[in-house]
Amino acid sequence: MKNIVIIGGSSGIGEALVKKMRLNEENEIHATYCNNKKESGEDRINYHFLNVLDERINLDYLPSKIHGLVYCPGSINLKPFHRIKITDFENDYKLQVLGAIKVIQGVLPRLKNEDGASIVLFSTVAVQQGFNFHSQVAASKGAIEGLTRSLSAELAPNIRVNCVAPSLTDTPLAAKLLSSDEKREANASRHPLNRIGSAQDIASIVEFLLSEKSSWITGQIIHVDGGMSSIKG
Repeated sequence: MKNIVIIGGSSGIGEALVKKMRLNEENEIHATYCNNKKESGEDRINYHFLNVLDERINLDYLPSKIHGLVYCPGSINLKPFHRIKITDFENDYKLQVLGAIKVIQGVLPRLKNEDGASIVLFSTVAVQQGFNFHSQVAASKGAIEGLTRSLSAELAPNIRVNCVAPSLTDTPLAAKLLSSDEKREANASRHPLNRIGSAQDIASIVEFLLSEKSSWITGQIIHVDGGMSSIKG
């Protein structure tokens, strides 16, 4: 039995990943929620409340061995740079970077108990490309990319650390950006593959990174973005 921990598994990409991972009968899933309450039930899914913004977080309920850890919490706050308050940058950093650090430090002994464990974090295509009004999200996600590379070096060879950098994905987090047919069409046309990404698209690559099929992959920023990061239309 493989113990998979999905932080932020109640919505969007995290929820899609929970549904995908539970199809494998070898997986025991521990998923957290904060605002979207979920109840533990069948299908080897155990839900736990967790607010990563709390100064101290309790992860004692997790098993002694963890095979995979995925940190999903994030935000999409798009504003002109001159309108962003320092506290806005701080709040994003606390959620997306310090939250990940607290969780990883909290479960690291359990990850070390399993040879070949895998950690997956999330960035965004905006770190590599540079888009208008993305300074707030790109600043914190850029830190995640640096954390990924540093941790992958420090934790090798026993723990792999990788990062997925999606483009705009059809999740509740992106609802305001996809709130009309016109917005959907305009955003889809910006991608060489001419569509918006789905939560299932991202969950599939995360499933791969958690599996033994990716056992020779670590320290990578993997762009799942419809070609946006490397192709000009």
